[in-house]
Amino acid sequence: MAGEEHAPPIESRTDLIEVMAAGGKPRAEWRVGTEHEKHVFHRNPLRPVTYGGEQGVRALLEGIEARTRWHPFFDLDKPIGLRNLGDIGGISLEPGGQFELSGAPQLTVQDSAAELASHMADCHAVGDALDINFLGLGVTPLWAVSEIPSMPKSRYAIMTSYMGKVGKLGTSMMYRSATAQTNLDFSDEADMVKKLRVSVALQPVVTALFANSPFVDGKPSGFLSFRSEIWRDTDADRTGMLPFAFEDGFGFERYADYALDVPMYFVIRNNEYIDVAGEDFRAFLAGKLPQLPGQKPTIKDWENHLSTLFPEVRLKQFLEMRGADMGDIPHVNALTALWVGLLYDEAALDAAADLVKDWTVEEQAAMRQEVPRMAIHTKFRKGTVADMARQMVEIARAGLSRRGRDEASYLAPLEQTLDSGKTQAERWLDKYHGEWAGDLTRIFEAARL
Repeated sequence: MAGEEHAPPIESRTDLIEVMAAGGKPRAEWRVGTEHEKHVFHRNPLRPVTYGGEQGVRALLEGIEARTRWHPFFDLDKPIGLRNLGDIGGISLEPGGQFELSGAPQLTVQDSAAELASHMADCHAVGDALDINFLGLGVTPLWAVSEIPSMPKSRYAIMTSYMGKVGKLGTSMMYRSATAQTNLDFSDEADMVKKLRVSVALQPVVTALFANSPFVDGKPSGFLSFRSEIWRDTDADRTGMLPFAFEDGFGFERYADYALDVPMYFVIRNNEYIDVAGEDFRAFLAGKLPQLPGQKPTIKDWENHLSTLFPEVRLKQFLEMRGADMGDIPHVNALTALWVGLLYDEAALDAAADLVKDWTVEEQAAMRQEVPRMAIHTKFRKGTVADMARQMVEIARAGLSRRGRDEASYLAPLEQTLDSGKTQAERWLDKYHGEWAGDLTRIFEAARL
């Protein structure tokens, strides 16, 4: 995190736009990146994992460092993650110790799946000896936020303090939620706009299909994706469906305007985080940030700010699909396959755009509001979200088939959900009300990765 103050200064509005536009690349260079967060827990006895100690997250990081030779990075004097290829890909810690793999850009879904398998092998090789286990759910099912140890990352202390001012569930998002995410490239501004509009419109459908967080505080939450519901009451300034993306003239500049409207969290100087939560980036551009009077931002400051936006689809130098609960390994791979099939085949992208072309922003918002509770059973027009999901998966399957790389088989978990009419969340609820007889501790074994 060093060097923000030494990065090139922002000279003009064009610099803000260029940070995103610079991500454009020819189709031959398109890659896919898969990120996922998994909860960590001890089994003997069942409890969350602290950062320090002989069986802590730090010991896990250091063990994987020794095994992989990846390079640690630090917050002050504490290791908080590992990088494998310079700044591309690696492991980081979410606020409650959720162990995140940010995958390196991969050519195919198979490559992404192989990377994930290798990572999990590392996690088990080190974690088993520490009694550190990994849980594939969208929300920790038992522990309250107050029971989950926090990781020593300065930005999280700033965010935790700010969250209580802007929503009721922001700390739940930070400390007890987990997601899987797919990152994809675009060729130019027009391609970005088309892909972003399609993926924003479809994000509630994806949330529904991947719903996997029915429990919180030791009981059913009343939602099939409580993780998604958490995001609805986190921070309205930086979350949501981006309705302006469907307005005429949308592009990099309009997204930059949106980002400028989002209050800041922090600025990094001399390797330390300065709390500027709630301040205006435009004031920073004018040299009027109260905490740094007279100083103006660098390109790196702007990149850091873009990383603190949390819409359903986030634009940086690629597009991040942020709507899915964490699930088991096949579902993580299915998410990657779904988005590659939809967005990396031109005919599939056209078909997906045709599917959503007359969905109004009001319909999208209504769907986004209901899917946390009802998932694929949410009413939509004359049918349900499941009907839209089936069409979406069919489009993706055709797109993957045309790629000719034998990737379509990774969609099988989604087709199982649609054929059975039950999401992962509903299958857990069946066990909870049936063979588990209300004993939710059993999910830690059943959903262990």
